[in-house]
Amino acid sequence: MDLIPLPHRTERAEGFFELGDGFGIEAGPGTEGTARWLRATLGAATGFALPPKKGDEYDVLHLSVRSGLEAEEYRLVVAPHGVHVQGGSPAGVFWGAQTMLQLLGPDAFRRAPLPGRTWRLPLTEIRDAPRFRWRGVMLDVARHFMPKDGVLRYLDLLAAHKLNVFHFHLTDDQGWRVEIRKYPRLTEVGSWRARTKFGHRASPLWEEKPHGGHYTQDDIREIVAYAAERHITVVPEIDVPGHSQAAIAAYPELGNTDVVDTAALSVWDTWGINPNVLAPTDNTLRFYEGVFEEVLELFPSEFIHVGGDECPKDQWRQSPAAQERIRELGLKDEDELQAWFIGHFDSWLTARGRRLIGWDEILEGGLAKGAAVSSWRGYAGGVAAARAGHDVVMCPEQQVYLDHRQDAGADEPVPIGFVRTLEDVYRFEPVPAELTPDEARHVLGTQANLWTEVMEDRARVDYQAFPRLAAFAEVAWSGLPAPAERDFAGFERRLAAHYGRLDALGVAYRPPTGPRPWQRRPGVPGRPIDGPPPNR
Repeated sequence: MDLIPLPHRTERAEGFFELGDGFGIEAGPGTEGTARWLRATLGAATGFALPPKKGDEYDVLHLSVRSGLEAEEYRLVVAPHGVHVQGGSPAGVFWGAQTMLQLLGPDAFRRAPLPGRTWRLPLTEIRDAPRFRWRGVMLDVARHFMPKDGVLRYLDLLAAHKLNVFHFHLTDDQGWRVEIRKYPRLTEVGSWRARTKFGHRASPLWEEKPHGGHYTQDDIREIVAYAAERHITVVPEIDVPGHSQAAIAAYPELGNTDVVDTAALSVWDTWGINPNVLAPTDNTLRFYEGVFEEVLELFPSEFIHVGGDECPKDQWRQSPAAQERIRELGLKDEDELQAWFIGHFDSWLTARGRRLIGWDEILEGGLAKGAAVSSWRGYAGGVAAARAGHDVVMCPEQQVYLDHRQDAGADEPVPIGFVRTLEDVYRFEPVPAELTPDEARHVLGTQANLWTEVMEDRARVDYQAFPRLAAFAEVAWSGLPAPAERDFAGFERRLAAHYGRLDALGVAYRPPTGPRPWQRRPGVPGRPIDGPPPNR
C-alpha cells in the first residue's frame, strides 16, 4: 500500500470500499478538528461535501477517541460498509486520517477534483503509533525569509509526514523576523539587509538588492493556530548571545560598545560565524526579557529555544565591562559567562512554566538542570546531556542537516557539506548505542534541520528537503530495525508512489535521476566536503 511512514502493523483483505457523493463523517467528541480538516482537504480533492452522519448509516467515516490507546496511536479499519479511525487522543485520530488520505492515492492531495476520478480504499486494518514524541523540522527563515503562506504550506507538508514539531528559527545575524511591539526597530531595521551573499560565504557573488520581511504578531498567531489544528507544536528560536547582529544593528546598546562601534553595524549580508555578540549586561538581560515576554504570549509551547550556539568570545575577552562581570560573578572564564547568560533565561523561563532548549554549546560552562539540548555537533553533545540527566533532541549535522548536498554530482545546486544521500538519512539512528536504557529515555526524539543560507526561495527549500524528509519521517515515526538491517529497497519502492503525492502537493523535490535543469545553480560556489562525515 506504499505508505510513508511505514505503519507498525497492517492487515489487508480482498476488496475495496468506494467513496461516493453520500459519504459523510461521524465526528465523536474531540475529533471535530480532524473532521473540519478532512472537509477542507479531502472535500477539495474529491468534490464531496462530507456532511455529518450518524453511526447507523452506511458510507460513514467514524472518527473517535478511544481509551486504551497511547496518545498518538491510531487504529484505521476500512470495512465493506464504512471506515473507522480511532485514536488515543485527537492527535492519534488526525494521524489515522492522514494515513487514510494516502490510501486514497496521490490525487487525494490535490486542491480540486479531477474529472472522472473514482475514490476507493482497500479493505484493511492498520494499527500504528510513533516511536518518538518529538518528530521535528527546523526551518531557518532568518537567512532567507519565507512569507507566511510558504510557512503554512510547510506545516501541511510536515503533517502529511506525521511530523509534529516545527522549530521556527526566527532571528539571526542576517535578519529578525518576528514583530516585538516593545522594540519596533527589531523589525523596522533588523528585518532588512541591503544585499545578500549568493552561494557559500567564500563566493564572490552578491545579489545586489534588499532582502527581508517579518511576521506580524497576528501572522504568528495564525501560524501557531494553523499548526495546532494539525497537531504540530511550534517551538520558536530567539538566538542569544551569538548570532545577534540584526538585533544589535537595531539597538546598538545591546552590543559590546567598549570594543566595537556598534552604531556602525548593519544587518549582516554574508554567512558564517559573526564576531558581534550581545554584551553580558543587565541592560541586555532586561531587553531580552521584554522580547521573551511577548514571545511567550505568542507561542504556547512547553519549550522555548534560545540558540546558544557559535558565540565567539573574543569581544568578551577584550571588553572591560565583560571582564568586570566575570569577576563580579566569580566566574572562571568566558565559557562560564555564557553559561551564566543562558542560565539566567533558563530560570526566567522556568519561573513562567516553560522550559529552555538550546544548541549543544549550552553545555559548556555548566547547564541548568531543567534545560534541554539540541545535539547538532554530532552525537557527543547528546550523549553528554543524556548522561547528565538532560532531555535531548538528536539532530546531528553530519546526518540530518538537509542543507548538506544529496549527491556528489557536478549538477547539485550550491553543494554544501558532506554528501547525505536518501539512504544515509534512512539509516540514521537517533539514539546513540552507548546510552543505557535509562539514559536513552532522555532522548525526546529527533529533528531534521533546514538552514537557508543557500536556499533563496521555496523551491530551493523543497529541493533540499525532499525526498530526504520522507526518509527522516519514517526514522522518526516507525519502529525500524537497526540501521544496517533496514529495508531501504522496500522504502524506495514505496517512495516511487510517494513521489505522486509530492507532485500533487506541488513539491519541487530532487528527482532520483538528479536535478532538473531549473534546479541547478551553475557557477555558484558552494563548499563541498569530501569523504564520509565523522560519527562522533
